[in-house]
Amino acid sequence: MVTIDKNHHNHLNNVPKTNTAYPSEKETELELIKQLMEKEAQIAQTDKAINDNKKQLKHIENSKTWQYNKPFEKLTGMFSGSTKQQNEYIRHLEEKLKETEQALYDAKEENKRLILDSRKPDANKMVQAVNEAKDNGTLLEYLGDLVQQKKQHDTNYNRTLRHAARLFMNEKQDYRNLVYASAMAGLKMEDIPEFIIRAGLTNGISLRPTVSFRASLNSRMRQLQLTGSLPEWELDDKRTAYLFADELRLRRPWTSDATYTSTNLPEKSGMVIKPADGAGSRGVYLVQDINDIVDMKRSKKLDNWDDLKASMKQDLDSGWVADDEWTIEELIMENDRTPASDIKFYCFYGKVGLILEIVRYPELKYCWWTPTGERVRTGKYDENLFAGKGVTQAEIDSAAEISRKIPAPFIRIDFLRSANELVFGEFTPKPGNYDDFDEPTDKWLGDYFVEAEDRLTQDLIYGKQFRAYNRLTSWK
Repeated sequence: MVTIDKNHHNHLNNVPKTNTAYPSEKETELELIKQLMEKEAQIAQTDKAINDNKKQLKHIENSKTWQYNKPFEKLTGMFSGSTKQQNEYIRHLEEKLKETEQALYDAKEENKRLILDSRKPDANKMVQAVNEAKDNGTLLEYLGDLVQQKKQHDTNYNRTLRHAARLFMNEKQDYRNLVYASAMAGLKMEDIPEFIIRAGLTNGISLRPTVSFRASLNSRMRQLQLTGSLPEWELDDKRTAYLFADELRLRRPWTSDATYTSTNLPEKSGMVIKPADGAGSRGVYLVQDINDIVDMKRSKKLDNWDDLKASMKQDLDSGWVADDEWTIEELIMENDRTPASDIKFYCFYGKVGLILEIVRYPELKYCWWTPTGERVRTGKYDENLFAGKGVTQAEIDSAAEISRKIPAPFIRIDFLRSANELVFGEFTPKPGNYDDFDEPTDKWLGDYFVEAEDRLTQDLIYGKQFRAYNRLTSWK
């Protein structure tokens, strides 16, 4: 995740850091430790080579061949005429030796690369192979081989990285910490060995590689699968969500209790048409007037009711909308001509970690914000970013306070931007494509998730009652 300068959209590291021309004290310290480690390793290698040479020389001097040849050393001057030839031959041998040594070095480097990566997969060729396997009916067999190869590849890397870390278990703390941190960067959270975790708890090594937003949500989905219900998923139901919003006295759109088909929808202005069971913008239409309708998914303007029906039929035929069942609700506008933008707060039980602002018409655009008001890149929607308007501190605080009334470590709270306030839209326990966040953002939000779990646990231990929530849901 990187911040975007509000004026020039320059990319900066998200982690607080000074300009690279002026490295921070911590960065300078780490670089010095790295250089010191390398120098000490070179010195140790040189000392070993000197000692090996001394042993070899001693061995030669003590050999019988050396002893027998000693009396003939004085005779070498008698053959000085051949010295020039000998020197040329020696130089020739030395050049050959250098060439051989370089070739040996290159071979060793190539061997190291091949050991680390005995396969160099081509993603395009692999995708093509998957397509061919599907066409000829061998996809499952191919996937089995592919999974096995990947597992073996990962095992080899993990074993090597763990071994590299173990080599420094008894070295100086600064050296050990640097090597441990470097090894962790290449390991999945579940592959980090206990001895590194133990060192992190006592020696100031950051354990951020052990957290992941996507892994936390994946785990949460497994909990849902095993138990059948989670607190935040009770609010995934739109009616329950609106009742909860009413309990908290949040402004929300009026809604119709009835459901309609595409043929009996009431023809009236100032409403939103949505699939009765849907999410996102598929099948969503903003009817400002009978002759002024916006297809939100396609970012397309429709000029009359017949065009609307035709578009809804296309939604059903394509499978975008599963059933011909639709609901209507109040249309929220940002001004007289502009549909409301979406404001989505990624909430972690009392804290907002990330904010997404979306403009859907006339073209779909996104803007990510930190709670401190910085625009950022997250790896999602990077091709469609724009300089949004942002939110106020009061709006951030309000979203955070709402999330504190829900006994869950994470939930996204979605609003619409009206002319004078935010209007509640829905609760989203599992945002779509949450795995698309880049690694820095994933780790950053992972920390938020873990901290939220701790705050929630502490509140539950001390007997906090979620009265508004319990009155409106079946979760007890």
